[in-house]
Amino acid sequence: MEEMTKMVQINHQIPDLELEAFHNEKIKRVKLSDYRGKWLVLIFYPADFTFICPTELEEAANYYEEFKKLGAEILSISTDTVFVHKAWHDQSPAIRKVKYLMVADPAGKLCREFGTYIEEEGVSLRGSFIIDPDGILKAYEIHANNIGRSAKELLRKLQAAVFVREHAEQVCPASWQPGEETLTPGLDLVGKI
Repeated sequence: MEEMTKMVQINHQIPDLELEAFHNEKIKRVKLSDYRGKWLVLIFYPADFTFICPTELEEAANYYEEFKKLGAEILSISTDTVFVHKAWHDQSPAIRKVKYLMVADPAGKLCREFGTYIEEEGVSLRGSFIIDPDGILKAYEIHANNIGRSAKELLRKLQAAVFVREHAEQVCPASWQPGEETLTPGLDLVGKI
């Protein structure tokens, strides 16, 4: 029987792995701990040179400046090598827009830690993870590879996570957008019972 790796849980520290990444025409080594002090958004996807993946990475690239304004960095991750990332970046107009790091996880180590690895296929599910500046996982979403994600919704979740970190006494209701009313647990129940 195959042993399951326990994936990182909400409100727990993420693992600190070191991997190669393609960024700004260079190959470099990065560790997740390099991003302590910043919000970190991990975008796992199945593979380069596919159908849905370039639409997602391009959309994330279009919102990248908004993520950075919130003190966040984006890392996209697949089981491709850095050389495949570079070839895709050189060939695809959509992927040429990507200015964030494209992390290579050919052994599936990071994918396994985050519970996105499909053992039978050697690729990742589509997974989005939001990690706070202390390295604590605050939100994630994993879904089938035939369903594309929304960078706009991922940005909204990050905005909510940043807000509640800065306003610990408040919580964000369903579909909350910046500038809308929040709730204060306990106080908002008074008079409603």
